[in-house]
Amino acid sequence: MAKGEKNHQDHLASVQLLGKQISKRAGFRCEWCEGDDELRLWEYQPDQEPSLESLALLCRPCRDMTGAKNPDPHRLRNIRNALWSDVPAVAEGAAVVLSRSKEPWVREAIEESFIDEGVKRKLL
Repeated sequence: MAKGEKNHQDHLASVQLLGKQISKRAGFRCEWCEGDDELRLWEYQPDQEPSLESLALLCRPCRDMTGAKNPDPHRLRNIRNALWSDVPAVAEGAAVVLSRSKEPWVREAIEESFIDEGVKRKLL
């Protein structure tokens, strides 16, 4: 097994070890929209060591939004409350997705949130 592949396998194992704790923290619901469609762990900062702060439990539609350039404005309203989470993967991750939208309410919602000021500056 190549070193890169071993590192990847070790990383995935670390993520999985945190799965039960994160699922319980989330109440077995999506931490962005509270849905329950195909829940999976999502890494907010995949280049860093997995932690409770860098992972979120998200449903399939919310995970799909993480890669979308123009997320569905109706779905975005469902994740607005995630901005108030004290978990960076939940709040900052949702802010990143929201910031891709041109909806007029998005900027104000991010400005009012408790997310890190440095992250706000990058997004706005």
